[in-house]
Amino acid sequence: MSTATFSSICFNQGFLRKGEVKNRNQRVKPNAGGGSVLSTQCMQSSEKNKKEVRIGILGASGYTGAEIVRLLANHPYFGITLMTADRKAGQSMGSVFTHLATQDLPTLVSVKDADFSHVDAVFCCLPHGTTQEIIKGLPRHLKIVDLSADFRLRDIAEYEEWYGQPHSAPDLQKEAVYGLTEILRDEVKSARLVANPGCYPTSIQLPLVPLIKAKLVEHGNIIIDSKSGVSGAGRGAKEANLYSEIAEGIYSYGVTRHRHAPEIEQGLSDAAQSRITVSFTPHLMPMIRGMQSTIYVEMSQGVTIEDLYQQLRKYYEGEEFVKLLDKGVVPRTHNVRGSNYCLMNVFPDRIPGRAIIISVIDNLVKGASGQALQNLNIMLGYPENTGLLYQPLFP
Repeated sequence: MSTATFSSICFNQGFLRKGEVKNRNQRVKPNAGGGSVLSTQCMQSSEKNKKEVRIGILGASGYTGAEIVRLLANHPYFGITLMTADRKAGQSMGSVFTHLATQDLPTLVSVKDADFSHVDAVFCCLPHGTTQEIIKGLPRHLKIVDLSADFRLRDIAEYEEWYGQPHSAPDLQKEAVYGLTEILRDEVKSARLVANPGCYPTSIQLPLVPLIKAKLVEHGNIIIDSKSGVSGAGRGAKEANLYSEIAEGIYSYGVTRHRHAPEIEQGLSDAAQSRITVSFTPHLMPMIRGMQSTIYVEMSQGVTIEDLYQQLRKYYEGEEFVKLLDKGVVPRTHNVRGSNYCLMNVFPDRIPGRAIIISVIDNLVKGASGQALQNLNIMLGYPENTGLLYQPLFP
């Protein structure tokens, strides 16, 4: 193959399932000589304006916004045309996050100055409590994935109880779909507005929902001990997140009152079709990324550890991003760092009739931006792993 011929071929990376070689408009087929014939209708990565879907990122100066930019760098169909950050308006993304200085990105603008006429879909990475009014005012043609908590709770009274302010977009709340991808994929497909799950609820619901649906665990006495890296608290300067406050120690916070508790209970109650209340305590760990949830459950009468293991195996068989490890292998946060994977396993407790479930994710990827991209891929009809096959960073 000549250099000219080779350079005319565009290789779309990071979105193929096992055994699949295709993109949205073309296929790669073997030719008679054993090579491959590719359509020359392809995109040059440097020409972001030619990508099929124009993306806006609201709140791009936070960790979740920056993580979306990182993930979209290898997305063959999504190109960023709008980025907002009120306090950083007028600056380049590279000046806010130097690790993104190599990317060709639009200048940051304030939300009030944002022009959505050249945007097809939006990732909303704004703080809780500010998102409802902004999304309410967005053009109706936009597909939206909201990474805040503002549309996760269906009951607006419960939202007010836990977040301390009235819900300002109750009609829009009725439209929102909760985006726990592997559990609610069909609902996400037809949604215009997806409420992206929180990091703790993602790590907890993924292993528990299949077991509760199969009636393998008792609904009472579920105890959840979760630990998160400091990036889960966001980029804002806070005294509690200073190095000298975090390093060389573990900090339990939100004891009995963490805002993810009602979100966790909403999802588990849906699976059980009855009210479930859990004991949930989160801990801040002296690490940047990563999340582990250790879950203690009582098995239903006659159920064994093998039953739990096989149910998780069957439920997630063929899933790209949720993996049940081999028996006896303990999930570690190191093994998902920087990736969209959730690793899990189940172990017998020393107390008869009880089990211990361990689940790990990267809180910024599967717990936030990665799952958001997975959801938008589904909403727009693309393979859901497009742009998400980054392997974990180890060591």
